Amino acid sequence: MFRLNHKTLPFDALNAAMSGDLYFDESYRHEAMRWLYATDASVYQEKPLAVAVPKTVDDIRHLIQFAQEHKTSLIPRAAGTSLAGQVVGSGIVVDISNYFTNILEINAQEQWVRVQPGVIRDDLNAGVKDHGLMFGPETSTASRAMIGGMIGNNSCGLHSIVWGSTRDHLVSVKALLSDGSEVEFRSLTEAEFRAKCAGQDVASPLEQQLYQHIDDMLGEADKQQLIREGFPKPTITRRNTGYALDALLPFFEPIPLNDLAGEKTFNFCRLIAGSEGTLCFITEAKLALLPLPPKESALVCVHTQTIRQSLEANLVALEHGCYASELVDDYILQLTKTNIEQAKNRDFVQGDPKAILMVEFFAEEAATLARKVDNLIFALKEANLGYAFPVLHGEDAKKAWNLRKAGLSIMYNVPGDDKPVNLIEDCAVDVRDLPNYIDELEHMAAEKHGLALEYSAHAGAGELHVLPLINLKSVEGRKKFRALLADTAALVKKYGGSLSGEHGDGRLRGEFIPFMIGEAAFKLVQDIKRTWDPQKIFNPGKIVDTPPMNEFLRYEADVAESNQKTPFVNTVFDFSADEGILNLAEKCSGSGDCRKTHITGGTMCPSYMATRNEKETTRARANILRHFYTNPTERSKYDYDTVKEVLDLCLSCKGCKAECPSSVDMAKMKAEFINEYNEKVGASTRTRLIGNFTKLMSLASLAPWAYNAIYNTPSLRRLANKTVGFHPDRTMPHLAGTTLKKWFSGRKKSEVRGQGPTVYLFCDEFTNYNDVEVGQKTVLLLERLGYQVLIPEHVESGRTYLSKGLVKEAQKIATRNVTSLAKLITDDTPLVGIEPSAILTFRDEYPDLVGDSLKADAQQIGRNALLVDEFIAREIDAKRIDKTLFTSEKRLIKLHGHCHQKALSSLVATKKMLSLPKNYEVQLIPSGCCGMAGSFGYESEHYTLSMQVGELVLFPTVRQQPESVLIAAPGTSCRHQIKDGTGRIAKHPAEILYESLIN
Repeated sequence: MFRLNHKTLPFDALNAAMSGDLYFDESYRHEAMRWLYATDASVYQEKPLAVAVPKTVDDIRHLIQFAQEHKTSLIPRAAGTSLAGQVVGSGIVVDISNYFTNILEINAQEQWVRVQPGVIRDDLNAGVKDHGLMFGPETSTASRAMIGGMIGNNSCGLHSIVWGSTRDHLVSVKALLSDGSEVEFRSLTEAEFRAKCAGQDVASPLEQQLYQHIDDMLGEADKQQLIREGFPKPTITRRNTGYALDALLPFFEPIPLNDLAGEKTFNFCRLIAGSEGTLCFITEAKLALLPLPPKESALVCVHTQTIRQSLEANLVALEHGCYASELVDDYILQLTKTNIEQAKNRDFVQGDPKAILMVEFFAEEAATLARKVDNLIFALKEANLGYAFPVLHGEDAKKAWNLRKAGLSIMYNVPGDDKPVNLIEDCAVDVRDLPNYIDELEHMAAEKHGLALEYSAHAGAGELHVLPLINLKSVEGRKKFRALLADTAALVKKYGGSLSGEHGDGRLRGEFIPFMIGEAAFKLVQDIKRTWDPQKIFNPGKIVDTPPMNEFLRYEADVAESNQKTPFVNTVFDFSADEGILNLAEKCSGSGDCRKTHITGGTMCPSYMATRNEKETTRARANILRHFYTNPTERSKYDYDTVKEVLDLCLSCKGCKAECPSSVDMAKMKAEFINEYNEKVGASTRTRLIGNFTKLMSLASLAPWAYNAIYNTPSLRRLANKTVGFHPDRTMPHLAGTTLKKWFSGRKKSEVRGQGPTVYLFCDEFTNYNDVEVGQKTVLLLERLGYQVLIPEHVESGRTYLSKGLVKEAQKIATRNVTSLAKLITDDTPLVGIEPSAILTFRDEYPDLVGDSLKADAQQIGRNALLVDEFIAREIDAKRIDKTLFTSEKRLIKLHGHCHQKALSSLVATKKMLSLPKNYEVQLIPSGCCGMAGSFGYESEHYTLSMQVGELVLFPTVRQQPESVLIAAPGTSCRHQIKDGTGRIAKHPAEILYESLIN
């Protein structure tokens, strides 16, 4: 299913010459990589010849030489968040995101920085923040967008009306030209420019030719006039149409009489910014930095009844000197209600506005800031623009911005095959033309194409990201796809706008450039490409010589021609809420939110944070599953192994379920696929042993001393670990001398203190056998707080089976537990759990595992299945807990949260519970996953990565803490990982709270 005919080229010799990585053969590992790089964040898909991950500049030079000799091409790629197909092609994809990631030099005094192209924008700003500086351009993808890609697209961002575009801050670049020569492009005086044209101080004849060519072209008055007439209005600050010849034009024009003292300079960086990797291969960039913004900020969220009202309000906001003016419409606002992460960010929304205009101000003094805010709101009310004007500060403002930035990806949650399409989303016009332009666009889309449009983003810069919903799997949808862009191009041209503001032309809009700027001006653009890259080595088919915009789409042409619906796939889990497992995989927009680093924070995706490999992203896993399920034909072991290779390092942390704007639940999909893998290919002995953890612990508990003797003796432990495929250095959990259930049932009545409301305790398999002391203290804590604790009849949670893809076994367990507990668990008698991964199974997986007859019962139990942290926090809010029961001793607690808890609940409840003692201070460790993830960190092939994940944030933070600081971790795996990684003993929050009780 995955293998295609592979063009025979001497890749072995290239591989031997490179110090980096090259994926080119038909082994399932290499084949998987080529499929993963077949797409970006656009609608396009084309399988590359190979994937190269260079380590050095020499590696890139070898690749250029190889492309020259064998008449192939190189496709430079950073984070792969391109929306116009810029990094999709049939040549060799060259990924600089893994090794070219260093900040090389910071000059705080002169306010510049030198970086490699794989440095992430937000990580860069974290690195220069202590110098009081920042890099201004900030796309909505700034948590993963890399400088190389930002240069390629001339990225702007939400504060571009003040901080400008990447082009405005690009001081110089080092690059390799198509002949392999290494050059530096920087600002040149007229004398230096003329020297370059004469062949002085050039790296190669090609560099001289570049200067001579641009001098010949732009020095001619008729060509200057072609550019002035054809290119977008100068008042449009966002423009990426073609190559930025208009940005070079001032050097060749006479100096105005009133500016004779000014010295003209020339810099090819202005052309390279926005060139989409088609002219040269950037290896280093020098960027101008800005001072950090004033310390005081406020976000005014203007609620309007119509889109036009919000755009008119935008003009008022600009008159008041705002730093940003961004729009989000009602469609996106509605979708945020059901998105786990964004639902937490919408508290500021009042009523049901058609649009919210988010206007931000900065000031050094709070009084000045307040005056700016008040003046804007007064002006808007005077103009009758808006019905609500909430003003947000600090974390509240940050939440609102996060909601706005997630807008595009959230739209992929819409049901059905009609999906938001990046097509006309990047058109920019003069900001004063924006209201009329949008009115005409909306009318044209509705009347001529039968399409409704959704809006977000950069109103202040004259650009709205306009998204139609189109089914690209259908013939009609493909026709609309092309026709809508053609009609929009005509409308944009009418207003003198740019068809691409910041997302680039790529292969999506490239064929419309001749229409937009005129055939004669377009020939100048073609001449630039021919001069810089005569053999079409660098990213061919973008900007010029592009294929038709409706070719090479993600969906096969034969599928589209037959109007075939998304194939139905039989699954054990119920994926009907997502319209099937394939639709869930297709929800991945490719936006790359899963490529965040530990510096940015969050949980998703821990293996990527440790490796920085595309294969370890949620996006890669969704892509490979999309390929797998799109063609439900007879599959070979090769096909299964190809997918398993990509899914292997998924820790099933569930971070993606909450943090992915499209809510791509990879843990669920991985479990489903591995279930099929186990059935079709076969489950390993280790898989069966881990799945049957509870049965094995039950057997071992008959002689716990023997189990502990083996695993407490290093030589015996290493031998036992090796036998089952665990890493020899990994310690094993202690087996308690009794089980929690035995201890609980064996207590005398006189020992039971709680006589108040009933709480049912779920005795999970890990607490029952290994963490018995944690369970005992939890029971005693709840009883001391006045609750009657009962352990109902139930079986294990099924978590171990789910973790190893033994889903049918987990389904049986879910059915038994729901049947047993359905009549017991209510709002008044909740099911309280200790281990997050176990109790949250009731909330997360059970409703999708049980049959239809039990689904309502499973949902009812899930709503009332609470972490002990959540239960106690709820009781605190209800004022049913006596705070005088706890010590007044002062303690500092560092809290590491369990991944499942962060995704499906929150750490707010845990922090509230641990703050019951009045002098306990709780601080969250800004860690993602601990790296253990159940059995993952035990397995020999995963141990090293497991420890690397721990070393990102968790281990260093714990090591820095004095012994007096308490380390809290709700998860049993997390506590074990902390012990193995740091030697510190972490405690369950319930233990800490129990121990804080006054005797």
